[in-house]
Amino acid sequence: MRNEISLAFERLKKQKRPALLSYTVAGDNTKKKSLEILNSISKNIDICELGFPHNTPIGDGGEIQTSSYRSIKNGIKMKDIFQIVKEYKKNKISKPVILMGYYNMIFQFGENKFLNKCKKAGVSGLIVVDLPWPENRTFAKKCKKKSITFVQLLSPTTSKIRLKKIVKDSHDMIYYISMLSTTGGKLKIAPKEILKNYYKIKKISPRKNCVIGFGITEKTISKLKSADGLVVGSAICKEISRSLKNRQNPVINVSKLVAKLKNKTL
Repeated sequence: MRNEISLAFERLKKQKRPALLSYTVAGDNTKKKSLEILNSISKNIDICELGFPHNTPIGDGGEIQTSSYRSIKNGIKMKDIFQIVKEYKKNKISKPVILMGYYNMIFQFGENKFLNKCKKAGVSGLIVVDLPWPENRTFAKKCKKKSITFVQLLSPTTSKIRLKKIVKDSHDMIYYISMLSTTGGKLKIAPKEILKNYYKIKKISPRKNCVIGFGITEKTISKLKSADGLVVGSAICKEISRSLKNRQNPVINVSKLVAKLKNKTL
């Protein structure tokens, strides 16, 4: 059976538009609200990234750290993350889910047990920020056996030799980190420069889907829409924080933001 992520990209290529990937932290700001946000943005996103709340995130900037703090404060555990995914996948318009997080949580849970739970809940892909290639090869193979896409990360400093090896070894989706920063950093390089690096990756394996993340906002997204996909995370987490601070409903406000982002990709 084909992986949901591959099918989503196939469909979007026919529509000649990039995939819009959303990122939220599981359980922000409550388990119920987290699920409501996923359901409300589902009509405008193509792939849903859901982050494990983590107390020492090495790749996440301030906005995502704040989201993680709220989630941890509310007592979200790994079992709750799987429950959110399971409930979300009951929605007729649910999209493929990629869980994104850190290896120590998977290791503590147990790799095989974790992958079985992913499969049971309806997870289509995994991004493990601190498990780089080639250390991730054994785990990536386990993912493939479960038809779960293991998403490799590439950055502007990845050497040419390493780039070729990672792309060759990757599953059908790759994540290009647009700049040397944590998530949510202001875009420090011109979109043209990002795309130049991006096309070097695409040239190695044109058939593999490559998405761009970090620094993607309402202002920058339209300039990068020639990519296979674009990930928006910090802008969404920031909107949740702003809504809560102003005692507004984050579900409504995030839904409006995502609709605007979708329009910019058309």
